[in-house]
Amino acid sequence: MARRIFVFDTPERFVCGTVGPPGQRTFFLQAVQGPRVVSVQLEKVQVAVLAERMGRILTELQRRGIEAAAVEKPKGDDERPLDEPLRDEFRVDTLTITWDSDHDEIVVEARSENEADEEAEEAQEIPEIADDAEEGPDVVRVRLAPELAVGFVRRSTRVLAAGRPPCPFCGQPLNPEGHICPRSNGYLN
Repeated sequence: MARRIFVFDTPERFVCGTVGPPGQRTFFLQAVQGPRVVSVQLEKVQVAVLAERMGRILTELQRRGIEAAAVEKPKGDDERPLDEPLRDEFRVDTLTITWDSDHDEIVVEARSENEADEEAEEAQEIPEIADDAEEGPDVVRVRLAPELAVGFVRRSTRVLAAGRPPCPFCGQPLNPEGHICPRSNGYLN
């Protein structure tokens, strides 16, 4: 199957969202531009790292006095559910974040896993694959204005916090029926 590259140069929406109850949620990244809706599945920890790193980039850009990153009024908080149709194009293996100083945008790239990536991971290097290459991982590339990036970070923080509360003893997520806590010698907490 030929590789697919989804490029969103001016997305109207770039959000993370979930499907399912806490403890059984499936996490998605979704980009929307006009009639195009692309969703990719990823892990909760990937969403957390993406939001945290994106927030760090924005903070560092503000600290350096880069005007484009100084967002006075971010676009309204996006509380809407994920857009339909919700069909994951692929499962995300690798995420990259870069700052494009020529266009004053954050570029997020989500790549699927493929055999070449597994071999490169063993060799401790990430291969550069041209967009016109027929073989390689599927890619979603999104260019975000700083106000959209701030909105993504804020929504991601809320989505992550909406999960199961942590156990007061060990910090692991608590299920509604409790959990076997290692800090209480294996008793149900």
